[in-house]
Amino acid sequence: MVMTPSSRLPRRQFLAAGAASAWALSPLGALAQASAWPAKPVNLVVPFPAGGGTDAFARPLAAQFSKATGKTLVIDNRGGAGGTVGASFAAKAAPDGYTLFMGAVHHAIAPSMYPRLDYDIEKDFIPLFLLANVPQVVVVNPKTVPAANFAQFLEFVKRNPAKLNYGSAGAGTSHHLAGELFKQQTGTFITHIPYRGAGPALQDLIGGQVDMMFDGLGSSAAHIKAGRIKALMVSGHKRNPAFPDVPCAAEVGLPDYTVTTWYALWAPKGTPADIQARIIDEVRKLGTADELKSVWASNGAEFGGMTQAQFAAFVSSEVKRWAAVVKASGAKLD
Repeated sequence: MVMTPSSRLPRRQFLAAGAASAWALSPLGALAQASAWPAKPVNLVVPFPAGGGTDAFARPLAAQFSKATGKTLVIDNRGGAGGTVGASFAAKAAPDGYTLFMGAVHHAIAPSMYPRLDYDIEKDFIPLFLLANVPQVVVVNPKTVPAANFAQFLEFVKRNPAKLNYGSAGAGTSHHLAGELFKQQTGTFITHIPYRGAGPALQDLIGGQVDMMFDGLGSSAAHIKAGRIKALMVSGHKRNPAFPDVPCAAEVGLPDYTVTTWYALWAPKGTPADIQARIIDEVRKLGTADELKSVWASNGAEFGGMTQAQFAAFVSSEVKRWAAVVKASGAKLD
């Protein structure tokens, strides 16, 4: 028996259903779908444990997102393997705008450190927005490192090779590679201790289980201000406005130490272009509001100002840049 439209549905319902389908497929229908985003809570995969640098930016963003849209941005912490466990999970999520990925510079490093990743940061994700650019900072536990300033610290490290250790968010993260680059440029040796994220590493730094970190300023800022850890140097060629008394790398004789930690937003490959545009527009509005600007400033960060195309090109350049650092340093997974 052949099923006709009228045998399946009353004629009016059939015509209405057809009209609705045509509307959804039309440009105006697609625009309406995009403008409806978010119609439900959005999952934000943060590939590190709570308390690290990514969290320092993800949680204020989530709070402001919820206020602006009336929908919850759910922080989904999935730490492990230098941020690659969470990235792998996010890459396989439905590309519908309701799972986003907040990655970082670590994910431009990972392709050179993890030869068998089951995702490709450039092919399996759509780069959406550079959220924050943060200088790296050399921080020490003042009880275990007898140095009042960077010059004293460097002298101590050179006189005591392998005496100090440094924590990182995991092998292959920017914390790890920043330490390798530092050792290259200063001719020193410090033992690397990898953790499952910057949060646990910071807690052990505060507790004295590790001596120092090469951390993103965002996660260390509150602890520096509270006096729990001491900042000796920020990377780059200028001091950071949030910590004007901390010298920059160029001032202490390391002009090529220009490591920055950046945080960014991606969507799984296949996310519709109209929803991408809606997400980018919403995040841009949040980032220019006073509430987030003050949080970014207190963490020593600059809000990203790149277009989507510029951000994609930036990620590609970072993958190449860190591949060269990994090769030159001989860094390997511990």
